[in-house]
Amino acid sequence: MRLIVSGQNGQIARALRESPISDVEILTFGRPNLDLENFENFDRLMQEARPDIFVNAAAYTMVDQAEQEEDLAMKINGVAAGALAQAAAAIDIPFIQISTDYVFDGAKATPYVETDAVAPINVYGRSKLAGELAVAAAMPQHAILRTSWVYDGEGKNFLTTMLRLAKTREEVSIVCDQIGAPSYAPDIAQAILTVARNLVNDRSTTGCGVFHMTGAGETNWAEFARAIFSRSAAAGGHFAHVHPIATTDYPTAARRPANSRLNCDRLETIHGVKMQHWENALDRCMRDRTKRGEL
Repeated sequence: MRLIVSGQNGQIARALRESPISDVEILTFGRPNLDLENFENFDRLMQEARPDIFVNAAAYTMVDQAEQEEDLAMKINGVAAGALAQAAAAIDIPFIQISTDYVFDGAKATPYVETDAVAPINVYGRSKLAGELAVAAAMPQHAILRTSWVYDGEGKNFLTTMLRLAKTREEVSIVCDQIGAPSYAPDIAQAILTVARNLVNDRSTTGCGVFHMTGAGETNWAEFARAIFSRSAAAGGHFAHVHPIATTDYPTAARRPANSRLNCDRLETIHGVKMQHWENALDRCMRDRTKRGEL
């Protein structure tokens, strides 16, 4: 199976590229070969690369900055996603779109299911929802995979930020009233590969539509930070005391949903994918960092 991934410098694309899968050829593309601000070469890239499936993991991800750059966020996350899906449809291959928990407003008291009403509360969420709608309109052979709180051991994310701050601070203040599930990029990559195989092997619409795909379990940002520091300390690395604060005590340009929990039962039922518990995934991530000497 030949799989093309957009967003070659992102966490998910990197995890896919590094996946130890011998029978899958994974090609990652980014600028200048794949520019989400310029759609002219999408058809040519698809024709030349001839993948079996396309995964759009590229996105405008600067949540707060998007409040001032709505047009750009909409172009990259919305219009470009639709244009890529149209290019995939032109050569008759399935398409996977990576989306986000931010399509919901976070007001629900329980985990969201795929059929719950979407109501994004910031520009980033609206732009990702626009991408979902554009992909769905472009072709029936698609899977939209919503994930949350993505991290790995080396990119720019919450985990690496916490460990960097711990080098110079004894205490960090972290919000404790936003609930969700950390999702480890290598686990996301393996889930994507399973979904991709299913879509390529079964060209019916059975495996198509919207799916939630996050780490199992739930936590809040403050507890996630504590879990990171406890594992770092156990390995002889840097750590800090976590001071829990309310979202109102840490104002940001973009509002965040209080509840980012996603029910992933549909993904398991239809694609046979069950993500690992977030704490077990964090253990693996920290062990890998320790082996690399990155305490």
